[in-house]
Amino acid sequence: MAAGLLAACWNAADVDALAAGVDAGGRALPTNAWMALRRLGWTISPPEGIRVNDRMMRMAQEQAGRLLRSAKWRADLTTGVLATWPADPGRRTPGEWDAVREAVPDGRHLPSSIIRCRTRQIAAFQHRRGRMPADVFELEAAPDAARMLLLSACDGQQATIVRADDPGRALLRLQLPTRPDPRSYRDWTWVACPITLPPTVPPGAVLHLPTLRTRSGRVHADLAFTHAVPKARRTGHTIALGVDWGLNTLLSAGAVRLHDDGKITAVGAGAQFRPAGVLAKQHRLRRVCEYLHAKAAHYQRLINDTDSHSLTGRHAVLAEEIRHVSDRRSHLNDALAWSAARWTVDQAITAGASVIYVEDLRSLEARGMGRSLNTRLSQQVRGQIVDRMRHLAAEAASPWSPSRPAILPGAAPAASSRCATEKPPTGPPHPAGNGPCARTPSAAGRATATWAPGWGCPLWGSIAARGLTHQTKTATDRASGAMAIRSVVDALEATAVVEPATPHTRRDRSKTGPTRRRTPRPAPRRRRAPSPTGPSGPAGKRPEGHAPPGRTRLPRAAHRHQGVTTISTPTTRRHRPQGAALGAGFHLHAHATPPRWKTIQPIPQPADHTGSLS
Repeated sequence: MAAGLLAACWNAADVDALAAGVDAGGRALPTNAWMALRRLGWTISPPEGIRVNDRMMRMAQEQAGRLLRSAKWRADLTTGVLATWPADPGRRTPGEWDAVREAVPDGRHLPSSIIRCRTRQIAAFQHRRGRMPADVFELEAAPDAARMLLLSACDGQQATIVRADDPGRALLRLQLPTRPDPRSYRDWTWVACPITLPPTVPPGAVLHLPTLRTRSGRVHADLAFTHAVPKARRTGHTIALGVDWGLNTLLSAGAVRLHDDGKITAVGAGAQFRPAGVLAKQHRLRRVCEYLHAKAAHYQRLINDTDSHSLTGRHAVLAEEIRHVSDRRSHLNDALAWSAARWTVDQAITAGASVIYVEDLRSLEARGMGRSLNTRLSQQVRGQIVDRMRHLAAEAASPWSPSRPAILPGAAPAASSRCATEKPPTGPPHPAGNGPCARTPSAAGRATATWAPGWGCPLWGSIAARGLTHQTKTATDRASGAMAIRSVVDALEATAVVEPATPHTRRDRSKTGPTRRRTPRPAPRRRRAPSPTGPSGPAGKRPEGHAPPGRTRLPRAAHRHQGVTTISTPTTRRHRPQGAALGAGFHLHAHATPPRWKTIQPIPQPADHTGSLS
């Protein structure tokens, strides 16, 4: 029923009418999608001979209404790109970029990669058809309706959920048919489904009706719950945690403190989250998936829509293997996102920070840095980490806010750039640099960070300092409730300087007396006596001087650095390179620096937070 309603309403007129928010009589449409569709007169009916109640049709209308409402944003984006079509779709000029951002709703803060992907999609349609598409509804077919039940559109006559005596269990009761084609209401019966709640659900949380979906022959319940947390503050923060992105070192975080006199100092030395082994496995799975896709595409060209071809069976096996590898990549990315977000929030709780500032890299485009590096930068899970971080920070009553760094024009921000604090830059500052951390383009095409003399602080310190000085400019999205700092003020940026906690004083090395006479050494640093004769055997004599012993095989994968080129341990006897330890587990491949908070002043104890902080 949902698929039929989507196919009937997949046009510009119906989507605009639903997005307008008013019906034919000028009354505001309800927030529930199924009620809004009924107010507009978009009804559906079950197949002939099938008897279902009204709640089942509500779920179908709710699913179709949500998809139609989400299509409005894609329609406006496609219309804006078509209205400002560039002369060269592969390379827009600065004026064409400004024009397309003005034509797209909220295009000022839209990542460039989204506009570029939509442009490539339109260019592919033009190459196939020889003309431009009229709108997104001609560019894309109606989306498929997923096989799921949105129980949130129902009431107690269709489904109920209550907590059991055990706080970790709940009971879901719903009406389901007893046969595939129910002919009457007698073919429907109540079914009790016990649910084991995960430990992340607080005991006092209010449970809502879940969404049921099938996967691999099992029924999964996406459960939503509500519990009270302290309200996050936009301003009034004195201790902030800054988070910087990296390539091999995925996250670098540290805390800074804003004093009453406006001085900003670092709290401790910071920490790092290095999932090198997890990223190595991720890239190995990506290469396997690319190989399988290339082989499946070659089989598809050979088959050429022939059902009786001898390669049809092999193509089906490859399709199943591609699905399996894709699931492994999705699960690995999800585990990495949750682990990195949990680590970041734990760092904020340990430092007593009341706000987390994350570098905003939504507009990062990996171009001109080589095929391998471009792919690695493009497939980072930054978006998933940010979503998980926002969820966990809200649970810990710590607001999350992305801080937009000052990027110079023409400088592609590389996620692996670090600040060079050993040698401060000489000469006048860069004319376009308007902050303590101004990224400038280097000869290799990457972005490097330079610091003015006296500003010896990592990038996370600059991000946290910029967030504290611009906290009055924090904007809250009314739809999602997310906080962000979207603009940089020069007057506030001038004060975003992390000063050393103790002033560095140079030791007085002026000569006050004669130089002390030193006894010359009779020989260089070596043993004064000959080495004793060792036991006869393959070891031989003990060597002269310092000779490091040979490194033995490390017992665990957690003690070994695994780069992108790490190979798996082979099974042959002749050659056994020290590669990745297969089956070592996720957490043995992700290393986190323990916190070393060297505080100058006593850190106030964090308030009693609500939620799971394990």
